[in-house]
Amino acid sequence: METIIRFFQDGGTFMYPIAIVMAMGLAIAIERYIFLSRAKVTNRKAFDAMLPFIKKGQYASLIKMGDESAAPVARIIAAGAARIGETLDRDGVAIAMEEGVMEASPRLERRTPYLATLANIATLLGLLGTIIGLIEAFSAVANADPSEKAALLSSSISVAMNTTAFGLIAAIPLLLCHALLQTKTNEIVDSLEMAGVKFLNMIAR
Repeated sequence: METIIRFFQDGGTFMYPIAIVMAMGLAIAIERYIFLSRAKVTNRKAFDAMLPFIKKGQYASLIKMGDESAAPVARIIAAGAARIGETLDRDGVAIAMEEGVMEASPRLERRTPYLATLANIATLLGLLGTIIGLIEAFSAVANADPSEKAALLSSSISVAMNTTAFGLIAAIPLLLCHALLQTKTNEIVDSLEMAGVKFLNMIAR
């Protein structure tokens, strides 16, 4: 712990904005992971509950369940069931459900792109802190005693590099979280589309 504290203190003022960026990114990642995990479970339960009504062709019940449920898949199936009441055209029903998927996708993808942006910001802040630290180091060495220049310069460069290291320490986990959440989001969107296809196949039979 003392080593971490010393590393943070030696990095200079740029360590604090990098820490803030990292904290913001981790907060977004945790919130999105919880939201997507709940959405996945909620969609599965909602589709399982609607499945008997789909098989029986009770479209009024499906519409009612879609109105009462917060699960995206329930609203998508309800949109398809409502369209069946207007037309028996398979393409019309498919388009109605595709609209539901398009409405659900932005909610699932919300704030996830921020993680990649924050990772880039953390890296750039680390580089900027190092550059400014090197400028200050060379300025200090210019006025130092010749016998002390080598030791002073090496020490100053070591301190200046701390911000780059910390920027990368913040950026790498944020990029990994972004990739994980993007994959999880794509899986949920694919499951919504698959639920729509299953619904179409069932009403066709």
